[in-house]
Amino acid sequence: MPDDAVSTPSGSHPTSAPRDVLGLVGSTPGEPAFDGHHPPGLDLVDDCVHCGFCLPTCPTYVLWGEEMDSPRGRVYLMKQGLDGEPMTDSMVEHFDRCLGCMACVTACPSGVQYDKLISDTRQQVERRHPRSPRDRALREAIFTLFPYPKRLRLLRGPLRAYQASGLQRLVGRTGLLKLMPTLSTMESLAPRLRRPERLAERIPARGTRRAVVGMLTGCVQSAFFPDVNAATARVLAAEGCEVVIPRTQGCCGALSVHNGREAEAQKFARALIDTFEDVGMDYFVVNAAGCGSSLKEYDRLLADDPAYAERATAFTAKVRDLSEILVELGPVAPRHPLPVTVAYHDACHLGHAQGVRAQPRQLLRDIPELELREIADAEICCGSAGVWNILNPQPARQLGDRKARDVLATGAQLLVTANPGCLMQVAASVQRLNGTIGLAHTAQVLDASIRGLPVETLK
Repeated sequence: MPDDAVSTPSGSHPTSAPRDVLGLVGSTPGEPAFDGHHPPGLDLVDDCVHCGFCLPTCPTYVLWGEEMDSPRGRVYLMKQGLDGEPMTDSMVEHFDRCLGCMACVTACPSGVQYDKLISDTRQQVERRHPRSPRDRALREAIFTLFPYPKRLRLLRGPLRAYQASGLQRLVGRTGLLKLMPTLSTMESLAPRLRRPERLAERIPARGTRRAVVGMLTGCVQSAFFPDVNAATARVLAAEGCEVVIPRTQGCCGALSVHNGREAEAQKFARALIDTFEDVGMDYFVVNAAGCGSSLKEYDRLLADDPAYAERATAFTAKVRDLSEILVELGPVAPRHPLPVTVAYHDACHLGHAQGVRAQPRQLLRDIPELELREIADAEICCGSAGVWNILNPQPARQLGDRKARDVLATGAQLLVTANPGCLMQVAASVQRLNGTIGLAHTAQVLDASIRGLPVETLK
């Protein structure tokens, strides 16, 4: 085989060598859409029988009714690319519009692995498709900030001052932000900030130690929802877990992998494995749905890395969502009554991507006097989807308002979910609709019950 040849992965369509391997960037006009570096698998594409069961669960199809903005439409475009069609602006637009919510994976009777297909397609798009200067600048700004916890934490001071000084209300009255949709979206999503609670690097278990767990503090979670991390650590300790929280930990790479930034995601994954590999943990606990879904796929992300492939597989085997580990271990800490009605929102990357639905509901139902209510059209995404709501502010707003109306229709006093993006997205829409409902993470509700706190602390 020639030195510059690239072997074709099993089940994939033979194409030319990756241009980045050859020292080039992007594709040239007339080239096939995909190169040989992990294109979407032809065998996975052929699993789609175009039955249409995915259509009513796909947020973009629900919004626009456009076939190419449905999962089966995007699979059709992938097949075109594998057949040698070039990567056009139109093709990329339909791929970019996908929220990656994976509701179609849940709905599909044929078991199409759309999650793998869209992930492989996006890394092809990101490497090979030249974006407009504006789009490229926005994406670079996002990925220069959001995956870096320290940079996000630097925003806390100015943001708290902006919120507390009255400047936020003044700017809102001027209407200036309406002229800048991206900035307006980011401003509306920012939660009210409180003084963060500093967590020790190692928190002992209360009572008999049942497990040692590493805990991800995350990027957005640590900067804007540090109280969720504090509640998570307290709940784990109360349930007999010794909690290890290295301050050197960084981003897990979820935002990068969900947006096709493969090399960047791999860099973050290697660093996180290095940080937690020798802490002696039995499990690695995650309280953010989007992060958890990516962490459970480190084995696939680093499969081609001879130095990390086995280590990534071992790491992935230890990853658990907070609700999973608590149900797996079983409760030991007493629950005090919480007289409150709760609407539970399935974060897409917890319910669809990880298949974790029963566990958080079980934990909530086990709290005395708590009443759980279901939300209509629960399978439809709220429109957050990582940074999709920043890249696509108008359709994200429509999805957020739709979700907020369904949440408010339950009449619940409290909305509970397990993802920071969902909390920010729904909160912004509830405020826009002049609705009233408290919002909390599952960990905060459990923490309040275990500590015997009043319901008012959650609102």
